Amino acid sequence: QPKRQAAFGSVGRRIPYRVLHVINQDGESLGNMHRAEALRLMDQHGLKLVLLRENVEPPVYRLMTGQQIHEEQLKRAEKKKASPKPGVVQKELSFSSAIAKNDLETKTKQIAQWIEKKHHVKVTIRQAK
Repeated sequence: QPKRQAAFGSVGRRIPYRVLHVINQDGESLGNMHRAEALRLMDQHGLKLVLLRENVEPPVYRLMTGQQIHEEQLKRAEKKKASPKPGVVQKELSFSSAIAKNDLETKTKQIAQWIEKKHHVKVTIRQAK
């Protein structure tokens, strides 16, 4: 059974660090503590430890409920969708509303080629005078 990639670095008991900076579910800092003490807190309150920032010393973990984790994953997915993907080319095409039929067909073929190549296409139509 393949493991599903989590949106967070680590959730739950697999914590590779000895000393952690822990934040409670309300966003208040509980300070630096040993891994065992953080796990004890997690078990007492029925919460999960989620890695927020790994690149700081000590790494920052937050106690979260399952609902909070789900909401955070949804937020991150929305942000990822909204941000432009690297390597994706955006093509822009602009023409007048008084375009000739032959020119329109040519530009339509060009747009179809760009879409086949997985480019994002933006079409602007200007009103003719």
